[in-house]
Amino acid sequence: MDLGIAGRSAIVCASSRGLGRGCATSLARNGVNVVINGRDEAVTAATAEEISAETDVEVTPVIADVSTPEGQAALLAACPRPDILVNNNGGPPFKDFRELDREAMLEGVTMNFATPIELVQAVIDPMIERRFGRIVNITSVSVKRPVVGLDLSSGARAGLTAFLAGVARSVAHHNVTINHILPGYIDTDRLRGNLSFNARQNNMSEEEVADRLAGEVPAKRFGNPEEFGEACAFLCSQQAGYITGQSLLLDGGLYESNF
Repeated sequence: MDLGIAGRSAIVCASSRGLGRGCATSLARNGVNVVINGRDEAVTAATAEEISAETDVEVTPVIADVSTPEGQAALLAACPRPDILVNNNGGPPFKDFRELDREAMLEGVTMNFATPIELVQAVIDPMIERRFGRIVNITSVSVKRPVVGLDLSSGARAGLTAFLAGVARSVAHHNVTINHILPGYIDTDRLRGNLSFNARQNNMSEEEVADRLAGEVPAKRFGNPEEFGEACAFLCSQQAGYITGQSLLLDGGLYESNF
């Protein structure tokens, strides 16, 4: 299906690997010029080269920490008026909530709450002027389903969802949409790190933990970044203009709910 976004431009945060890379790749395959972002220069450059080799779009790598004002400025300098913004960032690692001091909590809120809001503030008015904008925030299934040890990440991402709920409704009539994708167990480096944490906590092997977690999912497997990216690309499409303020679960049925 032609998504109607060929020739558009996108900033995809934290996209040198994992979920962000999946989103950047899918957008590029649909003709979108993408700014990709990472903190590791070699990894980010390699990702840019691989996406460029596969597609006919402009791929611009930006080495920066998106959580910093300097990092955000670098992204916006590379693409001052994006049509699409995909907010993504690393989150606080697994940790018992008793071990979180104020500095750690403020850092988590900066990463997963303040940073995406700052980027939305920077790009939304030009989107309104052009009467086209697509903003997708990568949050987590833990926004809906508690995950012990990810309390800080879950709280910050849930706060982001609530903060942008009203914003999404306020700009919908300008053909600007704001949605969230909530990944469950997607096979990324972050998931593998979580498996290691759980293995240590429960005196199990990583393979045993992986089998147990995959067994909890009705789909009986982990997701992959490519299918995640395809969902993101659809939310950025011309056809998705009537979808806004929504949280799309990509979890293989892990979160049990009738609605």
